[in-house]
Amino acid sequence: MNNIPVVILAGGSGTRLREMTEFIPKCMIPIGGKPMLVHIINWYRKFGFCKFILALGYKQEIIKDYFAHYDIINNDVTIDIGRYAGSRCNNSSHDTWTVTMVDTGEHTLKGGRLKQVEKYIDVNTFMACYGDGISNIDMNKLLSFHQSHGKIVTITGVHPPARFGEIVREGTKVISFAEKLPNTADLINAGFFVFNKEIFNYLTEDCDLEIGTLEQIAKNAEMQIYHHRGYWACMDNISEMNKLRELWNSGNALWK
Repeated sequence: MNNIPVVILAGGSGTRLREMTEFIPKCMIPIGGKPMLVHIINWYRKFGFCKFILALGYKQEIIKDYFAHYDIINNDVTIDIGRYAGSRCNNSSHDTWTVTMVDTGEHTLKGGRLKQVEKYIDVNTFMACYGDGISNIDMNKLLSFHQSHGKIVTITGVHPPARFGEIVREGTKVISFAEKLPNTADLINAGFFVFNKEIFNYLTEDCDLEIGTLEQIAKNAEMQIYHHRGYWACMDNISEMNKLRELWNSGNALWK
């Protein structure tokens, strides 16, 4: 295990998933019986990360309640009834990890959320990600890449997944049709970061992260990109949520 914290930005309201997020935060939407947030945490834990800081906002009390009862929710439980009442988790794992949950405000932008957790960052380098994306990134390789170049920020770049078919035409005549061709566009931000503490010098409690902050850091030549060629997906709408559920249920989830 290592002592490098992982900040997860999990405070948004998920307006494009309103069917679900009217009742729970977006990051708590279940995939295979576990919240998306837990899938993200478990992937980092696979690489030895054990210190998590959650920047919360919308319906943050639901997330706090879940982790307050995490062992009971995720294990068989024996409850002693009577004078010496108590509970025991019968098949809890012995590995330990911590979750610090910070209410950063319901309407705060991502940069502001990150700024508010600064007081919990006690090392020079830390990881960060969004609460609605999943990947099979080798987190130790990502960290090593960041440490090799000495810049303030490493972003992870992926090729965007193909969403639509391509039609080549001449007027109304279709020359060729191909459904969901591989996307040849340049890399996009996958939302998995490594930061040095100097990033807090660029942040205020009312700023965004991508617009303004990361733009300025890039202009200052303090950003490098890690090219991830493996699996990545975000959960931005009902269709993407259902796809993640199908992958998990079929045993084809590459982050499992």
